[in-house]
Amino acid sequence: MNQQHSAVSVAELELGAAGPRLRPAPGADEPVPGDVYALVRVDGRPAATVLGRYAEGEDPAEVLAALAEKRLRESAALHADAERLAAREAAPLLPEPPSPPRASVIVATRERAGSLARALDSLLAQDHPDHELIVVDNAPRTSATRDLVTERYAGRVRYVREDRPGLAAAHNAGVAAAAGEVLAFTDDDVIADPRWLSALAAPFAADPGLGCVTGLILPARLTTPAQILLESHGGFAKGFAPRLYDPARPPADEPLFPFTAGSFGSGANMAFRASALRRAGGFDPATGTGTPAKGGDDLYAFVAVLAAGHRLRYTPDALVWHHHRETWQDLRNQAYGYGAGLTAYLTATLVRRPALLPALLARVPRGLAHARTMTAERGAPQGADGVPGEHGTRHHPWPASLSRLERRGMLYGPLGYLKARMNGLAARRTGLADRTGARARTNGASR
Repeated sequence: MNQQHSAVSVAELELGAAGPRLRPAPGADEPVPGDVYALVRVDGRPAATVLGRYAEGEDPAEVLAALAEKRLRESAALHADAERLAAREAAPLLPEPPSPPRASVIVATRERAGSLARALDSLLAQDHPDHELIVVDNAPRTSATRDLVTERYAGRVRYVREDRPGLAAAHNAGVAAAAGEVLAFTDDDVIADPRWLSALAAPFAADPGLGCVTGLILPARLTTPAQILLESHGGFAKGFAPRLYDPARPPADEPLFPFTAGSFGSGANMAFRASALRRAGGFDPATGTGTPAKGGDDLYAFVAVLAAGHRLRYTPDALVWHHHRETWQDLRNQAYGYGAGLTAYLTATLVRRPALLPALLARVPRGLAHARTMTAERGAPQGADGVPGEHGTRHHPWPASLSRLERRGMLYGPLGYLKARMNGLAARRTGLADRTGARARTNGASR
């Protein structure tokens, strides 16, 4: 784990008739000579990423534009095929309305007021015409989050407190408080593109059978070796080709569907039709960061909504910039948590939806092979574009120790989930006993 990688500048490259324009990504510093990782926009829309190097005296916009044009030519056929496939698999769409449906944005957080403020500033700048913003303060130890929301963002952001620890429990508290037709979720360590919420919510109005939409997640900064390594092996991005997942027409290229939920998107950039998520029972509170399960809350919700017959769409137009964790220990924790979350969510699915057991068992042999492949060599989603080190190369090899941690996490996941469920049952029993005792004392006092 002593790999040393130079910092990589993160930028946005706009291609247009007036020539290429380069600017730093939101939250990033001005590009400096050396490696630059850039989101390529065409007419404002995310189209690709490129990694290029420029020297002192060179125009970085021109250097990256030449790489971008080559990248776009290479990927055009692949993306066109993906778009044709999505259009063929999609149900007939209604005429798109002039504005997306009313939305509630839910941000769960715990003791990270600094990064939360940065995220809220970007969420308050959204161009969506009708939305509310809810912060859920999860098992707080201090009043920092409450003070931030009620003072700096008074009247603009709603504050909800959820004392039961865990990301899923916090999300469920946000769902209970939300009034939107669409419930959008993101994290406290992102910066949202101004069109993020509109792009995430609009597909629900166009497709009444849609239950979930996920979007594009790119790195906000690549300044430490851990950040560069994570992004060079996939990060959170799912590529630039839109994709529709329909349980009535399972994708031919995903034989494990719908149990490869990690390919659908990530919890830092997802939205659900409120009625579909509530009918599916919301998030399993025994999953997610902050519980012994360590993750899997988003994956469980994806499968729950798909299992109910709703479609799921991935759209790269809905973009957030994510601040990856900075240290090797963060990356180690993340690797273990990914593995644990994967098997925890599968356990949750079987415990809460036993009717899916036959379908899962039929996929077990391929599932085991998929898990071994996933942990042996992390790779990019199909059609992924330029990243630090380039996917599939050995510029930044994935350490075997991280693969071992992921596998150890997989072994632990079911135990972690069951422990979290037992903790939840014990907490509910304690709460019930406390309420019963309080009523008894009240009744005794009244007599």
